Amino acid sequence: MPKIVTYIKEVSQEIKKVTWPTYEQTRAKTILVIVVSLTIGVFIGLLDLLFSRLMSIIL
Repeated sequence: MPKIVTYIKEVSQEIKKVTWPTYEQTRAKTILVIVVSLTIGVFIGLLDLLFSRLMSIIL
């Protein structure tokens, strides 16, 4: 049991050392992830459409 208590105390101390991002930083990074994900999704979708059309022309 003492190992578990020691572990929990150490984790608690380490969590207090963490520098958490501000709301603005979190919001900005979230928007960035959404925009990049949508951009890559559209790009892959367009590539799929292009290759599908090319395959239908070839075959």
